Parts: sequence; C-alpha cells; structure tokens
Amino acid sequence: MTTEPRPAQDEGLAPPAAPQSAAGPRSAPAAPPSSPGAEPSASPPQQPGPQQPGPRQAGSQQAAALPQHKIKRTRISGLWVSVAFFAVVLLLLLIFILQNGRTVEVSYMGAHGHVPLGVALLLAAVCGVILVVLAGAARISQLRATARRHRRADAKRMAAARAAPPPAG
Repeated sequence: MTTEPRPAQDEGLAPPAAPQSAAGPRSAPAAPPSSPGAEPSASPPQQPGPQQPGPRQAGSQQAAALPQHKIKRTRISGLWVSVAFFAVVLLLLLIFILQNGRTVEVSYMGAHGHVPLGVALLLAAVCGVILVVLAGAARISQLRATARRHRRADAKRMAAARAAPPPAG
C-alpha cells in the first residue's frame, strides 16, 4: 500500500478523498475542521459518481491487453524434470538400504546367499519392474504389428481406388 503526500491541515482545507472501489467508498470522508464558533455546514452527503480508472487500474488494463507468451516444453526440460525426480527416488532408496542393513539369508532356485535386507528387497523390486517392462514391450510390439498391417491394407485400397476408373454417373 502506498501513501500519498497530504496537504497541511492548518488552513481549513479538506483532506483528499480516499480512493473508491467499484463497490463504493471504503470509509466516510472526514469532515473539514471547523473554526471555533462556526456552524457546521448542512450540505448533503456526497454521492459517489462514475469511477475514473486510476493509474493502478489503467496499468492492469494495459497488462491484460498485452499478449501472454508461453514457453513451450522441450525434451531437455522434460529430461531435467525426470533427472530431478529420479535423483529423489535414488536418495530414498539409499536411505531405505542403509536403514535395513540386517543380513538375511536368500534362497532362489537352489542358490543360497546372505545379503542385507534392503538390498534383497531392492532386487525383488527391480525384478518386478523388469517383468512389467517385458510385458509392456510385448504389447507394444503387438500394437505396432497390427498398425503396420492396417497401413499396408489401407495403402492397397488407395492404390486400387486410384487405378479403378471413376464410376459413370
């Protein structure tokens, strides 16, 4: 909030009116100071008139009129976001491994070993992720093969339509 310099009050001048919003005056204007023995004026209260845009409103209208430039997302910006995300994930995994350092015995298909609990759980999670990636890759290859088949069929139909004479009508 800014304050404006006000004139001296010793000459009986009324203070400047407070700025008004669209909803009306914020507070009642102060009555001018009167000299001793003078009668108070019986003038009716002032009604707020049509509001002129102040410097603050005019500036906001100009700012609203200016075009807003949006920065496009790029692959590099996406890369930075993903690097930051994975750095946080790796930090959390490191904390998990360090807090679960108790050694446990692991047996898998005849192989036996002793590893820290955090490492064993992390290996299990990584194996689960690998299984999901393999299933996803298989589905993506199925969809690409189907799309390729449809493109070839569409290309044959288009070639046949170009080669055939137009119907007489």
